[in-house]
Amino acid sequence: MKKLIAVVFALMVPGMALAAGPSVPLDEAHVDVTNEAALQRGAKYFANYCLSCHAAGFARYNRVGRDLGLTDEQVEKYLINTTDEAGDPTKIGSHMNIAMSKEYGAEAFGAAPPDLTLVARVRGADWLYTYLRSFYADDSRPFGVNNTVFPNVGMPHVLWELQGIQEKVVRTEVDAHGHEHEVTELELVESGTMTPEEYDQMVRDMVTFLVYLGEPAQTERKMLGVWVLLFLFVLFVFAYFLKKEYWKDIH
Repeated sequence: MKKLIAVVFALMVPGMALAAGPSVPLDEAHVDVTNEAALQRGAKYFANYCLSCHAAGFARYNRVGRDLGLTDEQVEKYLINTTDEAGDPTKIGSHMNIAMSKEYGAEAFGAAPPDLTLVARVRGADWLYTYLRSFYADDSRPFGVNNTVFPNVGMPHVLWELQGIQEKVVRTEVDAHGHEHEVTELELVESGTMTPEEYDQMVRDMVTFLVYLGEPAQTERKMLGVWVLLFLFVLFVFAYFLKKEYWKDIH
């Protein structure tokens, strides 16, 4: 019995640790996957800044374009930046893969950049939103940056020209009970091409696209769920009166 309890506890510990959540408070992303304009902007930013190193290998360009209200010509012009083995532009029916091999990625970054098709389902929208806004200068790291949400991350801050450069500031505060505690903040020391508000909106748009990418049919699924519930309600009404008809002589 003790061994059984130990095994059950061992299996529960990883789930408990995961449920505990991150140690850094996350900002709410407030994404809306029904916002077609935000999805289109997010797809553009994703193609320009992420799709060089990170694949989205479970998605196809033409499906993404169709869901986002883009024509095939717009997808080819704004989203496809790669070529096939023959050097021709990647076909619109292809998966959203990259030219960089996993071996080269592991050599360049220490670990191969992960596929991002399902990253929003694994990490969550709030985690992604906070992560992409939490890079700061750190000369001890290979690429000169670190991240408060993902410490010692191997990814460079590819959006630094847009956001600018942040520095990590740790200060001591005294709460109402007289207890001292450290507060970590990120301060913008060098401005980018976007204002902080514009950068936050850009990140939100990109996260919106990643949330869509993790489950392209989620909007249809939710609408179908509403119709299913309505059908079950109507069925319940008929079943209730049918039950009363069958049992009227008994009751």
